[in-house]
Amino acid sequence: MNRTLGTNGPLVAPVGLGCMGMSGAYGQSDEQESIATIERALELGHNFLDTADYYYAGHNEELIGQAIKGKRDKAFLSVKTGQLVTAGPTGGMAPGPVSNRPEYLHNAVFYSLRRLKTDYIDLYTPARVDPNVPIEETIGALADLVQKGVIRYMGLSEASATTIRRAAAVHPIIALQIEYSLWSRDIEAEVLPTIRELGIGLVAYAPLSRGFLSGAFNKPEDIKDSRAHMPRYQGENFYKNLELVNQIKTLATEKGCTPAQLAIAWVIAQGNDIITIPGSKRIQHLEENIASEHVQLTPADLESINAIMPAGIVSGTRYPEKFLTALNR
Repeated sequence: MNRTLGTNGPLVAPVGLGCMGMSGAYGQSDEQESIATIERALELGHNFLDTADYYYAGHNEELIGQAIKGKRDKAFLSVKTGQLVTAGPTGGMAPGPVSNRPEYLHNAVFYSLRRLKTDYIDLYTPARVDPNVPIEETIGALADLVQKGVIRYMGLSEASATTIRRAAAVHPIIALQIEYSLWSRDIEAEVLPTIRELGIGLVAYAPLSRGFLSGAFNKPEDIKDSRAHMPRYQGENFYKNLELVNQIKTLATEKGCTPAQLAIAWVIAQGNDIITIPGSKRIQHLEENIASEHVQLTPADLESINAIMPAGIVSGTRYPEKFLTALNR
């Protein structure tokens, strides 16, 4: 059943589709298979497609533009912007400077429209908070785009409770996109209560902690892309975290679902104001993720999961230390 994104926002599917991996973020991908995966998501009524203008220099938006041709009315397009990128250590993307200047946003949105082959974007979100631009200026620029009909709704991403309040005082915000999973629960202290008070929905990215919670990895050498440089996937942290995943595997078997489905079901069970956007680039994984909606977690199930993975138990930070300063401003 679809959920309302924010108090007065649109209806969207509780399990959306994160499209970043379709543009080489986590190893090789196949364009035709990626397009078929997006088409399948829309066919199944899972309309929330998440992308960013900096995913492989616009390639991801162009891919989505091809996939939604003739089906624009079935898609809810969520686009992030403002995060400049550099080449990562394995040839992928690495975060660079942030720009949320009004002139930058006004320029960027039109390039996105061109690549997506549409005349409006449903949800437009600064990917990170720009420390050099007051959030009020950024939101004012987005409000202008809403008035012009170029974007329908605006969101925030990786923002602190204080910044969210300042932004919402300027213009309604319908969604906060931020990492939230069994392994990333920091937002439960301040951010989640704040957005609930303000009627802002949560778009939880990385519900599988970039694949680890799916049980796909058995040793650090299994990871050959940018994830290998994240602390949770390295050395002793890896093996401590693997022990937790193995316990989740046992619970999933008892529930008759996969570990990935259990982890996704946990996220969407945390409230009807939450949707999640696991990344997929294959139909098989998409359908597995969507089936998470049908995993019914009882209070006893939730208690068992929390006993294995209480908040803060994960070993290692979600990003390298040098990138963490750009988050939660």
